[in-house]
Amino acid sequence: MQRPSPAPREKDSAAPMPTTHPTDVTPTKIAILGAGRGGVALLDLLHQMPAIEIIGITDCNPNAPGLQRARELRVPVAPHITALIQSHGVQLILDVTGDPALGAILRNHARPEADVLSGSASRMLWELVQHESILQAELLHAEKLAGIGSFAAGIAHDINNPLQLILGLAENLEDETDLATIHEQAADIITAVKRTTAICRDLTSYTRRSASHNHSLVPLSARLDEALKIARYAVGLHDIDIVKRYTPDAAASGNPDELLHVFVNLITNAIQAMDSGGTLTLRTAIEPDTVLVQVSDTGCGIPPDLFNAIFEPFFTTKPPGKGTGLGLYNIKHVIHQMHGAIAVTSDVGIGSTFTITLPRTAQA
Repeated sequence: MQRPSPAPREKDSAAPMPTTHPTDVTPTKIAILGAGRGGVALLDLLHQMPAIEIIGITDCNPNAPGLQRARELRVPVAPHITALIQSHGVQLILDVTGDPALGAILRNHARPEADVLSGSASRMLWELVQHESILQAELLHAEKLAGIGSFAAGIAHDINNPLQLILGLAENLEDETDLATIHEQAADIITAVKRTTAICRDLTSYTRRSASHNHSLVPLSARLDEALKIARYAVGLHDIDIVKRYTPDAAASGNPDELLHVFVNLITNAIQAMDSGGTLTLRTAIEPDTVLVQVSDTGCGIPPDLFNAIFEPFFTTKPPGKGTGLGLYNIKHVIHQMHGAIAVTSDVGIGSTFTITLPRTAQA
């Protein structure tokens, strides 16, 4: 593995970013009755799917946990069951209340074109939703841990340097009698230890298991810089020019740990595509309704017939043992959780650009 360069060349630029829009999808409109555990589980999974629109959720208990979760996800909370199930366009009603008395209300008030899922069927759906959520989280974590093996050389190099410095200074202190020199060398030891601690902290933060509801407003440019710092452990940055075209205040609501994993993966892939050096360009931009993130390289490129295949699980163009084939699949899943989209444009022999489009979130 190539050694990471301590000082990759960085450039700042304010060049405009091309506009990319996700493909339009006609969603299935769903109403959820019940905001207990079942309602929360359905919200957390269904709101991630672009092909589904949750038009509302309701519960007779105003303090039900699912109602608060719905507000966090900006899903409408309906005050009355009848108003919700009679909403125009409702195609599927999911009853997870477990209340048999609702059967008569649904028969009398639900629109005839709406399907109803309740009782044992809704319970089975809830269990499937929970199982799917657990599998996706485990898959993301497993792929993240599998990638740590490629960091080994870079980590060893960055930790070995301060350790050798600490050893040399400690040996000098054994025979040193000048108090000022002792203080100076002790300060150097403290600095070296803090540097090693920072490396361990970065890696611990990256590999930890993400909390599924740990959503906050994430500054995208700062997260890209953090990802670049972590990615250099896996791939060498020598002969790589780094161009940053950041728009101030570009931010999106999401899981910070998962977004970091997305950016580390995209940056690592981009650098690996440039065997003989090149330019890595990181961009953020704000549009009226969306924020954009782009990671571009001047590497080998991707044939057009693979544009869809690269996002499929276990598909990889890397040699055996060099990739899990889950990186872009997990990236697509995380971005879809945030109601975003990811697209790729590429020319063989010229380079590739991955564009992430996310809903714009107010900074309030």
